[in-house]
Amino acid sequence: MAAGIAPATLYVVATPIGNLGDITARACTVLAAVDRIYAEDTRHSRRLLQHLGIATPLQALHDHNEAERAERLAQRLAGGECAALISDAGTPLVSDPGYRVVRACQAAGVRVVPVPGPSALLAALCASGLATDRFAFEGFAPAKAAARRAHFAALAGEPRSLVFFESSHRVCESLTDMAAAFGADREACLARELTKRFESVRRASLGELCQWLDDDPDQRRGEFVIAVAAAPQRTAGDEELRRSLEALLPELAPRRAAAVAARLCGVSRNRAYSLALQLRGDGPESGPESGEARGEDDAPRR
Repeated sequence: MAAGIAPATLYVVATPIGNLGDITARACTVLAAVDRIYAEDTRHSRRLLQHLGIATPLQALHDHNEAERAERLAQRLAGGECAALISDAGTPLVSDPGYRVVRACQAAGVRVVPVPGPSALLAALCASGLATDRFAFEGFAPAKAAARRAHFAALAGEPRSLVFFESSHRVCESLTDMAAAFGADREACLARELTKRFESVRRASLGELCQWLDDDPDQRRGEFVIAVAAAPQRTAGDEELRRSLEALLPELAPRRAAAVAARLCGVSRNRAYSLALQLRGDGPESGPESGEARGEDDAPRR
């Protein structure tokens, strides 16, 4: 067994999303050394292994058989085998099978080791020009129009950047529904065919992206990642914030009431806390929590 490869271990291995040069040296070592590779589509993965000169046996593991095979796979590994789990492209378990297998292995005492590498999600996000300090990954939106629109409507006020996967069959419909739910002027990025020959990354408003796809049918082909800017933070007037705090303060301590009111009204916790103290009759410098009222978010917590 190759150095660094351990028995009774499942390696979760990221593979290229397009450009085969993105495979890591560690991934090649693991794939060549394990007893077996579990792949979403063995025909697709066999081409990758042939390109790499790797002859490790392949076995199918996909949405339709994962529940049935997870326990048996885990027991084989618990008996001393080692294996790798890969998806058709990118990092396994990100909108791909594998969740049940990982849990079954952990329950059986099998070590699960990630071998990181390519990820369409992160590739699109870092090239999007949108804020990346906080983001929410939403995977594929519902296929049916009514469910998709309801899903987007529920996310319209999300204060983090949003990232979606989408297929060529629904990308136009999804962008149109996003523009309706989030606003046609909401900034977004459409990343298509990442790392492949016809890769394109375009940042514009949702309305402009819809028009771009309408004007150029070639841009509707391939696999897509859609990143959408966070919702603009609305600023509540003092009266709205005051009403919220007046309802919350009889039930909650000032700090907790301020945190809830801040979320409801889209204001800072410091602003809400300062008003909460005023409404309670305390000065902004009163009490042990006065550091927070002054905006000292890093004051020691006890």
